[in-house]
Amino acid sequence: MRLALSATLLLAGLSAAAADTAKDPSGKDPSGTWLTGDGRAKIRIDRCGPGQKLVCGKVVWLKVPTTESGTPRTDLKNPDPKKRARPVMGLQLIDGLKPDEDKYTGEIYNIEEGKIYTVSLERESEAELSVSGCMLRVLCGSQTWTRVPDVNQQAAIKN
Repeated sequence: MRLALSATLLLAGLSAAAADTAKDPSGKDPSGTWLTGDGRAKIRIDRCGPGQKLVCGKVVWLKVPTTESGTPRTDLKNPDPKKRARPVMGLQLIDGLKPDEDKYTGEIYNIEEGKIYTVSLERESEAELSVSGCMLRVLCGSQTWTRVPDVNQQAAIKN
C-alpha cells in the first residue's frame, strides 16, 4: 500500500513538472512577486492569455501608496486624461509578454513617465529577474528585480 501511494505521488509530481515545462519550455518562467530595482513597488507577474503562454504583471504593493494629502496614488502622468484618476495599486503594467528563447518580450507601462517601453524579462536565477527596456530603440536601460514573498503570504504571516 505504501509503495503504491509513493508511486502515485511520484507520478503526480512528474505530471505537474511536465505541465509546467509545457507552459514554459525554457524553465525561465518569471511568475512571482518581484521588488523593483529602486524598491518602490512590488509587481506580481502571472501567466495569462490563451493557454497561459504569455505573462502579465500588476502593481501589488507600493512603498508610498498615498499622496501627501493621504489619497491613493493615481496614474497622473498617463497621456490619456481619462485614465489619470485610476489607482496605481492593482494597475496592470505588463500585458501579454511573449516567450522569446530564454526571456519574455513585449511592452511595459512606466507609471512615473506615462510612457510605454519595449521590454524583456529574463530570470537570472530563482531570486533575480533582469528587466531591460527601450523607448524607440534608443533610450535603453535595465535593472534587476528581486523575488519577494507574495503580498498575500506576507499578510497571512503578520496575522
